[in-house]
Amino acid sequence: MLSHDRVWAAIDALAERYSLSASGLARRAGLDSTAFNKSKRLSSDGRPRWPSTESLAKIIEATGASLEEFTVLVEGRVGAAAPQPRIAVPLLGFAQAGAGGFFDDAGYPSGQGWDLVELPTRAAETSYALKVQGDSMLPLYRNGDVLIVEPGAPTRKGDRVVVKTTAGEVMA
Repeated sequence: MLSHDRVWAAIDALAERYSLSASGLARRAGLDSTAFNKSKRLSSDGRPRWPSTESLAKIIEATGASLEEFTVLVEGRVGAAAPQPRIAVPLLGFAQAGAGGFFDDAGYPSGQGWDLVELPTRAAETSYALKVQGDSMLPLYRNGDVLIVEPGAPTRKGDRVVVKTTAGEVMA
């Protein structure tokens, strides 16, 4: 049976399954970080507050979970629906990204033997990761930070992008 407690328990379980807090799950879904706080699950007069279907759709998409996986969690059938396998993308260092021979003519990583980075959500087949080396990008990026790059993704105002110049220099 669908109940207030089971829906909230499923949200908590989904967050935990993807190594997130309830606040982290809300942020990843583009919601206010307090949207799933326990203090917001009841109104001031004690009536249950239910998450909106829009919020549920956003957390399912943000985690890459299936509706079936979420439904199994609501029903309390723990372990019945395993999480979707995570996607792994090739990991290049910035020095490699700027060096010749590591990319094909379309600008995608080429070759084999790359280290891989697992992503908690779906990614385009052309996605890859770049590891920041050194402190030339401080304060925005620190040594060791990993940037996920999705070539051809539409950009919006405020997005951060990675650019490879015709001279082969890579900048973020």
